[in-house]
Amino acid sequence: MMTSESDLPEGAGRACDIADAATAELNAAGQVVAWTRAAERLLGYPADEILNHPAAELLAVPGDASRAAAVAHWCRTGDGWGGSVAARHRDGRSLQLAIQVSPLIDAAGRERWSVLALEEWRLPEGGVNQLMLEPFLAHAPVGMAVLDTSLRYVWVNEVLERLIPLERRLGRQVKDVLPRREAEAFEERMQRVLASGSSVTDYEFRSPAYSDPHQERAYSASFFALADPLGQRVGIWYMVIDVTERWRAQERLALLNDASARIGSTLDVTVTAQELADVAVPPFADFVAVDLLDSVLRGEEPDPGPVDGTPVLRRSGQQSVREGCPEASLAMGEVVRRAPASPVARCLRDGKTLVEAVLDVATSAWVEDDPALAAIIDEYGFRSAMVVPVRARGVTLGAATFVRSRRQGPFEEDDVRLAEELVARAGVCVDNARRYTRERTAARAMQRNLLPHELSGGSALEVASWYFPADAPSGVGGDWFDVIPLSGARVALVVGDVVGHGINAAATMGRLRTAVRTLAHLDLAPDELLARLDDLVIGLMETQNSEAPSTAVEQESVAATFVGATCLYAVYDPVSRRCTLARASHLPPAIVSPDGSVDFPELPAGPPLGLGALPFESAELELAEGSLISLYTDGLIEACDRDIGVGLSRLTNALSAPGPTLREIGDNVVSALLTGPPSDDAALLLARTHALGADQVASWDLPTDPAVVASARTLVGRQLSMWGMESLLFTSELIVSELVTNAIRHATGPITLRLIREGALICEVSDTSSTSPRLRHARTTDEGGRGLLIVAQLTRRWGTRYTSTGKIIWAEQDASSDEPMPSLEGLL
Repeated sequence: MMTSESDLPEGAGRACDIADAATAELNAAGQVVAWTRAAERLLGYPADEILNHPAAELLAVPGDASRAAAVAHWCRTGDGWGGSVAARHRDGRSLQLAIQVSPLIDAAGRERWSVLALEEWRLPEGGVNQLMLEPFLAHAPVGMAVLDTSLRYVWVNEVLERLIPLERRLGRQVKDVLPRREAEAFEERMQRVLASGSSVTDYEFRSPAYSDPHQERAYSASFFALADPLGQRVGIWYMVIDVTERWRAQERLALLNDASARIGSTLDVTVTAQELADVAVPPFADFVAVDLLDSVLRGEEPDPGPVDGTPVLRRSGQQSVREGCPEASLAMGEVVRRAPASPVARCLRDGKTLVEAVLDVATSAWVEDDPALAAIIDEYGFRSAMVVPVRARGVTLGAATFVRSRRQGPFEEDDVRLAEELVARAGVCVDNARRYTRERTAARAMQRNLLPHELSGGSALEVASWYFPADAPSGVGGDWFDVIPLSGARVALVVGDVVGHGINAAATMGRLRTAVRTLAHLDLAPDELLARLDDLVIGLMETQNSEAPSTAVEQESVAATFVGATCLYAVYDPVSRRCTLARASHLPPAIVSPDGSVDFPELPAGPPLGLGALPFESAELELAEGSLISLYTDGLIEACDRDIGVGLSRLTNALSAPGPTLREIGDNVVSALLTGPPSDDAALLLARTHALGADQVASWDLPTDPAVVASARTLVGRQLSMWGMESLLFTSELIVSELVTNAIRHATGPITLRLIREGALICEVSDTSSTSPRLRHARTTDEGGRGLLIVAQLTRRWGTRYTSTGKIIWAEQDASSDEPMPSLEGLL
């Protein structure tokens, strides 16, 4: 049987006199080309019978031929080979030889091999001889031991003897010498080796250090069988190596890998700080506290370099090997107060890591300044502390404190490098989270400013709204809604959706909302308003694409948000109870009648904003008083787990459920449709309609006769007396006189005068002309031209809106105003 030097006890052949050694020479093909007299005496073959024959013919075990080929390959790639070989004597006997193969190069440069062989010293039957092993293994730098088949110690070298004295090992079984768990593991592997003859290598285990039971060290053990020349297993030998440094290096690498995977999983500052504490406990420390500057938690930019003075720190993360962190003197979010001489204060001030390898209440002077902290150190047996500044991009963000008890021993130089690497990685994540917090705060502030703060439908509508940005990092989106008071007690409802999320979408939304408000105050019809909004979007896209600093990707992104924008615009008139709507590819509204039935009216779809190719069309609905108008965006009804049909069905069911208030109805809708964080921005606007009663509206048809102006003043005075608004009589008569006079002079009949009483007193004069009046300043010598100027002075606002039959000039006065009438001196 062929075995290598690592598989059998060494020294068998070398214990003999080298003069008795037999030598032979092989060529590159493994044939014997030289044979000595000593070789003939050893194996009995004369030279003429062996020369030019393969050396493998001398092997006693047939299976060794393939192993010999592996040995030949090893010799070609290495410097030779030594081991034990079973050879066949000429008389048929088997000899166990210790051989050494060395490479040679002859004068012609050809490959040759020199083989030195000695008969191996035989092992005694059924036992292991310590004398054979002693010279070679006693002084080995690793722990070695030999045991018999009963797993009793027969021999140990000096390394193991220093750990456990010889008298406590020899003659004793493994279970009587080693700790229970270690002994059970050793016995299981030794029995496996004895049964199969196969080695067990590199079994790693951890055990308390013999010099300090409170510290743990790592070892690697390998187990091998001892066999006699006949293959009978006669014992076990094992080798133990202290691999603590390798284990620690692997643990550090694993810790860094774990930190890379776990720290920074979110863009939340406190979550990131807690992740640092969670990663470091228990592999690296027994207690970790992460304290960050209060300004960092708010997302502000700290000053570069070390932190001077007494900054406000807050506990942002902490973890302990003890459940509940009983040693923590502060709760999460609480302000950290440390003495100027404390390691935390000095670490922030100097910007360097501070280590107290031996933390002792009696010798650490700074502990005396904090009796509560001293009590904690003493109670929980803290023996070593390290404070590392949390820094990123040249800015100090806080400090991380690592504490150990006797379980892991004091912090060493390697621990400092590892802690700094951990904290450096966490620092970048904390700073990223801080920057994100700043950007998100700014983005959300912008979103709040872009969306309406308060919605009021006046006496025409009762309104309520909900907005949910997509579950995206910025927390802002492009959905929007608005309620805009119009002339004649009318109210406009608008909802829109800009493609995408984030700052670009929110900025686009703000521009569109502002544009819609501006166009709405021109009293445009819904279809005309969308047409002008479409023209505006096209112009904005052209302007954006012409800006050189923007990259092509940015231009394409902004253009996409504009082109993909949708909008629905509706105007409700409480006098006629009619609602006029137009949409730019937006989802149709849901109308809930007073009896609870839900309808989605068929409206012309219209193209998305920014195409400029197709016209927009309006539709008009008559709504019963108390009807509910529901405007929404697709993010409310669409989701990854359902299509639009399912969403509309859920919306129908939620809207049809009775609710005493709009807020409760809307909350039911949101609960039914948004079962989790929305994947897209979602907006909902609910409006309940009210109608103005007959006692709030007065209307008269007037002929186109200048004499009717006096009759109009009389009608207005009588109506204001009925409404108890005599305080507005004088100004109202002036306003009516001017508006009716202008209609008679510059327009065509018929003329209609209407008064509306709601939050304001509204006076309207309609005619069939499409010519809009113009406010001008008359010269001193002019006899007229001051009418509209007088109206502007007497009212809070006035204007013109066009109808399908002409125009309406309107003016509003505060119904409950106690302010004195403005002076008309210089106007008349």
